[in-house]
Amino acid sequence: MNFTLISKEKNEAKFTMAFAAEDFDKSLNAAYQANKSKFAVDGFRKGKAPRSIIEAKYGADVFFEEAIDHLFKDAYPAALTELALTPVDQPSVAFGEEPLEKGKGFTVTITVTCAPEVEVKDYKGIKVDKIEHPVTEEDVQKELEAVQKRNARLAVVEREAKDGDTVILDYAGFVGEEQFAGGTAENQSLKLGSGTFIPGFEEQLIGAKAGSDVDVKVTFPEEYHAAELAGKEAVFKCKVHEVKEEQLPELNDDLAVDVSDFDTLEEYKNDIRTKLEASAADAAKYETENAVLTKLCEATELDIPEVMFEDEAESMLREFEMQLQQQGLGLDMYAKYLGKEIKDIKAELRPEAEKRVKNRLVIDAVSKAEDIKATEEDVEKQIQQMAEMYKMEVEELKKMMNLEVYSAIMQDVRTKKTIEFLVENAEIK
Repeated sequence: MNFTLISKEKNEAKFTMAFAAEDFDKSLNAAYQANKSKFAVDGFRKGKAPRSIIEAKYGADVFFEEAIDHLFKDAYPAALTELALTPVDQPSVAFGEEPLEKGKGFTVTITVTCAPEVEVKDYKGIKVDKIEHPVTEEDVQKELEAVQKRNARLAVVEREAKDGDTVILDYAGFVGEEQFAGGTAENQSLKLGSGTFIPGFEEQLIGAKAGSDVDVKVTFPEEYHAAELAGKEAVFKCKVHEVKEEQLPELNDDLAVDVSDFDTLEEYKNDIRTKLEASAADAAKYETENAVLTKLCEATELDIPEVMFEDEAESMLREFEMQLQQQGLGLDMYAKYLGKEIKDIKAELRPEAEKRVKNRLVIDAVSKAEDIKATEEDVEKQIQQMAEMYKMEVEELKKMMNLEVYSAIMQDVRTKKTIEFLVENAEIK
């Protein structure tokens, strides 16, 4: 095999792959050996007919396609390595005008879109403003109030329901005189103001008391998931059984004992502050890294092939689809609920996709310029952290990892080290 680069400009490379006659014949024989049992030839048991007999009956080119695929499988990656090319799309293959024949070599011309060659200048000394998120007493108090909310209890009250209360009710939905399926429930718990039910429903229960009968009149949204109800007016006949209000526990030592490992409220508050400060420091670190990287990307000239943006947006869409599936939703259903098409959702992901591609190219260029690599120690530390996060033994996790996962971890470590390098060498005012 012989590889020759013809041209490389505007992220498009063109090269030839030349195969000698003996390479082609060897591959044809391999294709024959792999497929001979598939051919029925009179006078021969299945799989025993000579290659020449099969070719005479089914055509001289009967094994050409598989033989060429076999040659390309080895030759194409070898060509990319030898010619130092990094493709970002499927190649276009053109054969010469001369027909393929046994006993003769052949040459193909490959055209492929490649990742751009990025030259990053002045990546040391990037000027950014210092980012800080000081934790105030008010922040600690808000967190304590959230703890109160999470530990609130519902108590039955003998008064009219107001916004924020929870009502226990039965209801039955009607369109006209006909009761519709799926619109009935008994002893349903509903927090007023939560937005759980369709617009206009909860507000009409404000003022109701235990024992009240309320006709709630609503109009289903035009994009409602049940097509037979979309846009229609309906009445829900409701029977309120109880009205409950949220009662918050007192902020005292007893609450601290109930919700934490501390004996006093003061100790618990100090722990909350420590955790808020750690979270704030992480946020400031992330924002600083993002600011440095954004500034570097803006200062770097990038000629990025459209296919890289498209592929990244598609990858993000598939990632989002998997997240929806974990919640029991499909992408089609989600798009329909929003009144959109899948292409609209993909278009919304496009700006973030462009940012990811640009960041990745710039980080990779700095990594190469500074020879930043992931050491075995770095990877081992990352795996240790992953094991702790998944509550697994390190060796157990390693058994589940294939080469692709290991490579992804190495790339992730290399990226983190490069970003840390950029921040360490930035001028933070």
